[in-house]
Amino acid sequence: MNLVNFLKNLFKYDGFILIDSNSRKFVIGKPIKENPITIKLFDKNLNYKLLLNPDLYFGEAYTNGSLKIENGTLTEFLEITLRNVGRNDINIYGKILNKIKGTYRHLTNFNKGIKSKKNVSHHYDISEKLYDLFLDSNRQYSCAYFKNENDTLEEAQSNKIDHIIKKLNIKPNQKVLDIGSGWGTLAINIAQKTKASVTGITLSENQLEYSKNKAKELNLENQIEFKLIDYREINEKFDRIVSVGMFEHVGRKFYKSYFNTVSKLLKDKGVCLIHTIGSSNPPRDPQPWITKYIFPGGYTPSLSEIARPIEDSGLIISDLEVLRMHYAHTLRHWKERFLSKKEIVLEMFDERFYRMWEFYLASCEMAFKWGDQVVFQLQLTKDNISAPTTRDYIY
Repeated sequence: MNLVNFLKNLFKYDGFILIDSNSRKFVIGKPIKENPITIKLFDKNLNYKLLLNPDLYFGEAYTNGSLKIENGTLTEFLEITLRNVGRNDINIYGKILNKIKGTYRHLTNFNKGIKSKKNVSHHYDISEKLYDLFLDSNRQYSCAYFKNENDTLEEAQSNKIDHIIKKLNIKPNQKVLDIGSGWGTLAINIAQKTKASVTGITLSENQLEYSKNKAKELNLENQIEFKLIDYREINEKFDRIVSVGMFEHVGRKFYKSYFNTVSKLLKDKGVCLIHTIGSSNPPRDPQPWITKYIFPGGYTPSLSEIARPIEDSGLIISDLEVLRMHYAHTLRHWKERFLSKKEIVLEMFDERFYRMWEFYLASCEMAFKWGDQVVFQLQLTKDNISAPTTRDYIY
């Protein structure tokens, strides 16, 4: 099968114009627009690369400029594509590749302490100025909670914090551990709103410095302690444990160790909340472009992959909420802010970096809108009575 035939079989809804490296023009699918989106290829090798592994090579081609989009945006093209692909592997080669990789899946994402720190630094220690271009004013780099689709990013991120704090049901003077505390916003809000004592841990030196300065600025130094330490090195008990947007970096081989550690650190009547990106599909290998260029060592688990190690650790899933479109909305806000600051990004980096991050934000947005990506919020306890029996205390 050649690339053109593959694309024609794939696109049942809408379509586009493809112009290959030899300037040959093909109509793919049934374009709805009078002036359809046009994909131009400038590298003849893309004819087989996009057929064999489009999940990797499309992003690479867009980033390096060997593929260009006209009469539309990257987001518009990805939306058409994901509406046709949905939650499935994009072609038969993808299915075969995923099947083969599944035989050694337990060997991938081998994130020991030193490697975990290196992986975190690869993404989070790029430049603080970069994140200020598209995140909310409190630098929350995780899925917001949209009570209404028209909520601003700031409103939705504030909603998320309140939602998590309510689920944790924190009491004054309790000890709280925030695993993967980022720039410290959640930990600071917990301290301010509940009067609890909070320990925030991160593997990013930039985030640690920012968090400490923020706590000092707010006179919270006696209530919050931020540390540069791996969760596996903590040796004290906590009434509450929370982790937002960190579990994706644990690595599949370490799920058992992770939940055993959480169980060890959580007091008998304690409550834990894990907020993580996940997949509504069965287990599969990580998206190759995201792994190579954005989140090395990252992985979004299926629910089946994390349920067993939770059970084996002695913890109970006392509540589970699946947030579906919330991250798509969050990523749309981030992307729009990022794109609006193009000139600043080009001054800080270059055109290739700009296209790479545009592809990262746009492709993730569409994966949450049309693909298999969701967010799991798991509330964990050690018995049936440590958390309220209904959700009234949350809403």
